[in-house]
Amino acid sequence: MEEDMEDKTCMLQDSLELQAAEKSFYDLLGKKYPPSPVHSTDYIDGNGESPDDNHYVSNYASSSNSSSCFVYNNLIRNQRDYSYTPQLQSLPLYTISQSSYSSSNSVISSLDGLVDSPNSSLQVPDTNSDNQSVWQFMKGVEEATMFLPRGSELFFNLEANGLLFREPKARISEVAVKVEKKEEGEYSPAGSRGKRQSYEEDGDTEDERRSKQAAVYIESTLRSKMFDTVLLLTKDQGRDHVSQLREALPNEISKTVLKNGIGKNVSQNGKSKGSNGGRGRGKKQSGNKEVVDLRTLLIHCAQAVAADDQRNANELLKQIRKHSSLFGDGNQRLAYCFAYGLEARMAGTGSQIYKGLVSKRTSAADILKAYHLYLAACPFRKLSNFASNRTIMSAAAKATRLHVIDFGILYGFQWPTFIQKLSWRDGGPPKLRITGIEFPQPGFRPAERVEETGRRLANYAESFGVPFEYNPIAKKWETIQLEELKIDEDEFLAVNCLYRGKNLHDESVSVKSSRDIVLNLIRKINPDIFIHGIVNGAFNAPFFVTRFREALFHYSALFDMLETLVPREDRERMLIEKEMLGREALNVIACEGWERMERPETYKQWQVRNLRAGFAQLPMDRDIVKKAMSKVRSSYHKDFVIDEDSRWLLQGWKGRIIYALSCWKPA
Repeated sequence: MEEDMEDKTCMLQDSLELQAAEKSFYDLLGKKYPPSPVHSTDYIDGNGESPDDNHYVSNYASSSNSSSCFVYNNLIRNQRDYSYTPQLQSLPLYTISQSSYSSSNSVISSLDGLVDSPNSSLQVPDTNSDNQSVWQFMKGVEEATMFLPRGSELFFNLEANGLLFREPKARISEVAVKVEKKEEGEYSPAGSRGKRQSYEEDGDTEDERRSKQAAVYIESTLRSKMFDTVLLLTKDQGRDHVSQLREALPNEISKTVLKNGIGKNVSQNGKSKGSNGGRGRGKKQSGNKEVVDLRTLLIHCAQAVAADDQRNANELLKQIRKHSSLFGDGNQRLAYCFAYGLEARMAGTGSQIYKGLVSKRTSAADILKAYHLYLAACPFRKLSNFASNRTIMSAAAKATRLHVIDFGILYGFQWPTFIQKLSWRDGGPPKLRITGIEFPQPGFRPAERVEETGRRLANYAESFGVPFEYNPIAKKWETIQLEELKIDEDEFLAVNCLYRGKNLHDESVSVKSSRDIVLNLIRKINPDIFIHGIVNGAFNAPFFVTRFREALFHYSALFDMLETLVPREDRERMLIEKEMLGREALNVIACEGWERMERPETYKQWQVRNLRAGFAQLPMDRDIVKKAMSKVRSSYHKDFVIDEDSRWLLQGWKGRIIYALSCWKPA
């Protein structure tokens, strides 16, 4: 019995009735009842046991008759059936407070509830007979085992409450990785049931699983050859790497067509066939198959959802699901994402799912690969970075101290090239200070990503010999105070905000609009130049059907662009569509009020806001505009749009304006 008990912690010590029953045994033996259980400060020795536990078990074993030994052996054997797993065996034990353990764990709580229940037959014995005490104890154990979960459910409850035994400090990071993995699975459509199934089917050992996750979430890469290839001005055989990838994409599409023998992504004249030019028709390749207008089905389904017509909405969703796919053409992928959003809205789970997606940890290296593809396929971000960096450098050509405040810095992919160009400036680079502002991340480290961005930029600044200082701020933008920005009078001050103003709330949420508060803060900053880029969209309406229709038109252009330019099997394309565009669409469709973060406005609406906040618009540099237009028209697909209107530089796809860029200064 001692050998069995040494590997276990007595699970019933906290029960008051059981303690009373145990005390009766000690009274019979004329011995003093043992002290309270081990406290959290008493560490378990190398054999997984504490001196107090050994003393208690050995005394109890020596004082109990053969019947009581039989009872304890059966109890431990039953516990072993529920608790033995190879994964737990590999985890060394840390001593924890037994009182907190029993009060927190669901299994132990159910046992305590059984003992404390008025219906429980486990009571303080009135007789001094050992047989009577043993009989009472056996009956209590038999009833308690009826409430124990079967299989490995015990450890899912342990894991859910964070009570799995901890490893030593040297491996704390790996344990944290496992917790992060658990958090990601909490928002899966299948819920905990789906998580349990994937857990049981996974044949990897715990150590293997931890080592796989640690490389992604813990060991973040600040700089590598891939980062330099994508973010710096490097040349290979006379062409930069982005241009090489852009030229290789049509060949990849052709190889995919020949390999699969299915419909093309793009025809010889550059026109999209897979999604019918973004007109919303998903069509199977066989001649006898029906033609389904997915866009019309989606709009009708949105109308049914808005009218709370569950029956009609479910029927339409069945049709959409039948003809949509996450791995089909652009139209089918768009329909799949929007149908998912409609389902979440009907179920009322949109905000929970969105929070889970936002909490999901995606490494900067994976985002960089998708960013590389995005730069190669379309000119939107490359052109915006070029225009913003060139405008700031031209305006600060003679400055010895340069301070850039970047609202929405995220991973900071815009600035390595900027730092590299500053190092080439005649007379030496200025002293550069960047204030990186970002929304706080969910979890215990809200500033983790923005701080990592600062370390990466400091690495680049050091390699290029540019004096550098970084100030990270991770909080809601409307709560930022002027003093936190640490502005000096003798520095050239530039404010940069590219395509993140859409995540600020407007007057429909609060009378004091977050957008106006941030614009007023920038006005108080009194920058020498303010670069403002916006997502041009009209799907910020309070009425659901109107918002849904406008969002459908907007994302149809983006999915059609990717379908035309990128092979369907490309992993980075799937990351962009699912993790970025799909997440945004889910928020637009399934969330309302404060929880709806995707609220784009048109560039003309933003122009009114900026003028009202006290800014004067500057014309875009003509040389920059000419170079940008020439680059787009000579190197990119002919369906890309680049134009200028009301001093805004406009970019789009097939006539639809998607992004707009402008330059301002305080009036």
